Amino acid sequence: MKIIKTPKTCFDNLPGYSFQENYIDVTSNDTPLMMHYVDYGDRSAPVILMLHGEPSWSYLYRNMINDAEAAGYRVIAPDLIGFGKSDKFDTQDAYTYASHLSWLDTFFNKLALNDVRLICQDWGGLLGLRLVAKYPERFSAVVAANTMLPTGDHTPPEAFLKWQAFSQSVELFPVSQVIQNATVNEVIDEVLAAYDAPFPTETHKAGVRKFPLLVPTTPDDPESQNNRLAWRALSQFTKPFMTAFSDSDPVTAGGDKIFQKIIPGCQGQAHTTIKNGGHFLQEDAGETLIGEAIAFFNRVN
Repeated sequence: MKIIKTPKTCFDNLPGYSFQENYIDVTSNDTPLMMHYVDYGDRSAPVILMLHGEPSWSYLYRNMINDAEAAGYRVIAPDLIGFGKSDKFDTQDAYTYASHLSWLDTFFNKLALNDVRLICQDWGGLLGLRLVAKYPERFSAVVAANTMLPTGDHTPPEAFLKWQAFSQSVELFPVSQVIQNATVNEVIDEVLAAYDAPFPTETHKAGVRKFPLLVPTTPDDPESQNNRLAWRALSQFTKPFMTAFSDSDPVTAGGDKIFQKIIPGCQGQAHTTIKNGGHFLQEDAGETLIGEAIAFFNRVN
């Protein structure tokens, strides 16, 4: 396997996304593996960490980043390895749940982030909530939106199983079509092109194709037990935790109630349901989501 990069020209003139590039080496091997991230806002301001999922990248949060900065926050929004402006591998075998966790853990520690407010969606939760479970003292509040932390002990929704099968059978993985199909509103062509930008060839999409297979769907999945242990840690997490799921996502529907039942920090919070939002509620209702998140962070911190 080898590391490949998306040509920088692919990212020219992206609508609404002109943030300065930042990179961190997230591997200790001889060959650097560079993770790209947005770091926007006053360095002394309170930090919001925004974590994306599949098959998006930090572009998903572009409008929310600007709104959060305008509200007085510093935003950190990385591109997971295999996505966005970050390095990619040319084969699916390079990607595991554990490797993604290791890369993100290294990123988190190299930036020495503390007093963090997390906003996570999709795989942003599968990874970000593992960080919360491991470093609860470094997080001050969490907003979970259309995400989960599966252990494989329950049958996944039919919508997810169909998505998983589709991701492996489709000849050309249609990144922007996936985004459009999982939103309620029509996404303009220029924005759809921006979602495709990191993936000029099918080889660049190895990480995109692999993610659906990494979700634990059986009790003996390699990360099932680790997720159970993470749930055990989260069941002791008393800091403010708010769910902000959308009303039109068949994959994660009902997951908010599970968080509210298990995590003590959910008690007494103003949990919300984002109306007219699909799976990618940042695209459908990003202004509403960041407004709810900022109001929550201002209220509890």
